[in-house]
Amino acid sequence: MNWAQILFNSAVTGSLYLISAVALTLVYGLARFPNFAHAEIMALGGFIGYFVAEQLGAPLPLAFVFAFAVSGLIGYLSYRGIFKPLADRGASLIHLMVASMALGFILRHSIGEIWGFSPLTFNIVWPAYDVGPLRISLNWLILIFTAVVVGVGLHLVLTKTKIGKAIRATASNPKLALSAGINTTRVLVITWFVSAGLAGIAGLFRGVETRLSPYLGWDILLPTFAVAVLGGIGSFYGAIVAAIIIGLAENIGVVLLSQAGLSTEYRMAIPFVILIVVLIFRPQGLAKAFKGN
Repeated sequence: MNWAQILFNSAVTGSLYLISAVALTLVYGLARFPNFAHAEIMALGGFIGYFVAEQLGAPLPLAFVFAFAVSGLIGYLSYRGIFKPLADRGASLIHLMVASMALGFILRHSIGEIWGFSPLTFNIVWPAYDVGPLRISLNWLILIFTAVVVGVGLHLVLTKTKIGKAIRATASNPKLALSAGINTTRVLVITWFVSAGLAGIAGLFRGVETRLSPYLGWDILLPTFAVAVLGGIGSFYGAIVAAIIIGLAENIGVVLLSQAGLSTEYRMAIPFVILIVVLIFRPQGLAKAFKGN
């Protein structure tokens, strides 16, 4: 068993979950409801990247820029056009959740109408390198690097900048933050934009690695929810640690399932098995182990 390769693959999986889960938990920390349209925003990011890189022939880095910008714009518009009006009228948690499901349904079928429901693949051949016992692909390195940049960048923003402190204050107590002169609407707009933009990037990474379909986001959303809950709902730092744990467990689990002669499709259950076990002993998740959430 090549444990070095397993650990590296775990870092790749964990990096994808980290980007997606951090984006999901940022919005939850402020809006206080799980955004089920997160899956379709990820899929949209993948297809926007496909349009830019494959249909327009532009460089792939530009595809990531457009995936972030367009997905972020959808996040902004959904907050301004749907979730803020509902919240202003006292919508309950279930109302907001159903609205996010409806938005996801509309986005999914709009993507299908534009690009079709049949899977699409990127015509990109990534160079791969043998480094000792490791087989490393360039796109995996870029994904890990991006996850590190996202994690470190958001940490610095949340702890060192005025907007980051405003986000933390709004997440902690919105009414107190508003009375202290913080423009909470501006904070929410920025957070929704950044969250959706990161979701779009996660979707594009997934699409480049595998293939694109309007249902792409659901393959990532389910373990992403497990990561977000395991880390502690709304906890940025907990999500980072949970992404590493889930990524590691999923890759080791695939190996053990193969050795036991079982279907590797059971890997989808691994994050939730870990989640259930941890929540039995620590219902709040990993959040309280970290300061500054």
